Amino acid sequence: MRVEIFPDAQSASRRSAELIAQWARQSLAERGRFVMALSGGTEPWQAFRMLSGMPLEWRGIQLLQVDERVAPPGDAARNLTHLRESLIARVPLGDAQWHAMPVEEPDLNAAAERYAGLLRRIAGTPPELDLVHLGLGEDGHTASLAPGDPVVEERDRDVALSREFRGHRRMTLTFPAINRARRILWLVVGARKAGALARLLAGRSPDPAGRVREDIATLIADRAALPA
Repeated sequence: MRVEIFPDAQSASRRSAELIAQWARQSLAERGRFVMALSGGTEPWQAFRMLSGMPLEWRGIQLLQVDERVAPPGDAARNLTHLRESLIARVPLGDAQWHAMPVEEPDLNAAAERYAGLLRRIAGTPPELDLVHLGLGEDGHTASLAPGDPVVEERDRDVALSREFRGHRRMTLTFPAINRARRILWLVVGARKAGALARLLAGRSPDPAGRVREDIATLIADRAALPA
């Protein structure tokens, strides 16, 4: 895993935005498309706003979600609410280019299957995303793959439902879908992440985050997130 450390969250966010833009341009030049899945949480919003100001051929980009809380439309808990504000509303992405996880459906398992089908239509069978963007929780979770949740062990589905975690069930990409990507980008900032980041950097972490492939991963962190 390639690791880059920056003085503060702002410079780490800018670097992550620059990398996404760089990889998007490469993919667009080589294959005429770029399919990325973006995570929620508070840390990436600044990076997504920075990305929105960078010159890109947005017409060749498809945007998916890594995970989403089961909550009503527009709810502050929804990753989509903040993804819209920080990126989607700021760039020329057509409605057919961004794809919200269907967490408002009454049958969530069927909805997860439909989203997995969408991945196949956009990114092939099995789906190979150009980029999966991930964050890191204090407890070592990533996406909505939390310690002790059976969804961590999912091997047959690319999209699945978690059990309730911090007040919400979630729809999430599973490790097979994440680890099939061409590239993975971690963005980890803040002192609260230091313990989980130490375990991840040490290798063979017992946390869910430790199951993410290292050979295709780049990790961007600020100094505050580094172990003491």
